[in-house]
Amino acid sequence: MTKVLVIEDDSILGEMLTLYLTEEQFDVERVESAREGFQALVKFSPEVIILDLMLPDADGPILCTRFREKTPVPIIVTSMKNAVADRIQAITLGADDYLTKPYSVQELKVRIQALLRRVNAAQPVPAGAAAARDRILLNGERRTIMLEGHNIETTFSEYEMMKLFMQYPGRVFSREELLNSVRGIDSYVNERAIDVHITNLRRKLERNPKEPQHIKTVWGIGYKFIK
Repeated sequence: MTKVLVIEDDSILGEMLTLYLTEEQFDVERVESAREGFQALVKFSPEVIILDLMLPDADGPILCTRFREKTPVPIIVTSMKNAVADRIQAITLGADDYLTKPYSVQELKVRIQALLRRVNAAQPVPAGAAAARDRILLNGERRTIMLEGHNIETTFSEYEMMKLFMQYPGRVFSREELLNSVRGIDSYVNERAIDVHITNLRRKLERNPKEPQHIKTVWGIGYKFIK
């Protein structure tokens, strides 16, 4: 049974989510504040987080960063804001998906399942790591990237994107293919979000992000990974 942490201070919406997801065979823990959310990360060990961006003790996209620093599990942000810029900011700061209120609980379920498919359907990395020469490794057990022997923390989407790149080195992926592979075709698609992930990965992995040697742009198409 998948464990879902719902961080939502609206009592009516929170209760509705809890009841619906429980009926759909999820193990649900609901809290109403960021403080309680951080406590639940330790006590409940969720596999997915539903995070409202307006909580009584904290609000705004920086919440994504604070939770992402604590856990690698998928985070679905919910918010009243529906501008593209707000979606991009939340994803850049650590969210893996974004739902605008009011939203369908059925759609939320589909998005949870899409994110879990990205985690469960991927082939395991042999012996906890898959090599890209000697410089870059994937640590499958800790879900981190190792750069020259040092662990580099990444978001859920960044890790999944690098795993895809390293499984198919040299293959050119369009932005839409990358986003579908990382977050599922059911999720909100925005090409700008992929560009942001690529920029972040280059900053973390390339010796000179402005002249990348590994994550290459294929103009007019998308990106490819070179070992």
